[in-house]
Amino acid sequence: MDFVLVGGLVLLLVLGIVQLTLALHVRNTLIDSASEGARYGALVGRSPSDGAQRTRELVRGSLADRYAGEVDATAVSRDGVELVEVRVRAPLPVIGLLGPAGGLTVTGHAIAEDSLP
Repeated sequence: MDFVLVGGLVLLLVLGIVQLTLALHVRNTLIDSASEGARYGALVGRSPSDGAQRTRELVRGSLADRYAGEVDATAVSRDGVELVEVRVRAPLPVIGLLGPAGGLTVTGHAIAEDSLP
């Protein structure tokens, strides 16, 4: 009887750690994709929409298509520096890869090369 109780608790603990690891993997993948998309959109001759498209391609290549559904890219100015900002809103994986839509928002930034002297 004791083995069943302890085994059940250990199983829940292990499953919780696996789920946390999966959520962190999804978050880190989205951050990396947004940052890479911002760098791509900040190149000379590229636009923020090119960065958004690159981000979608990277997310679809790494995760499920539904994680690339809400990708926005804009040119922003911070402290006089022109930046490309890519924002990704995706589901937060709560049970496996399933979770509430828009639960996770990440951004990536890069200095626009067109604005450099």
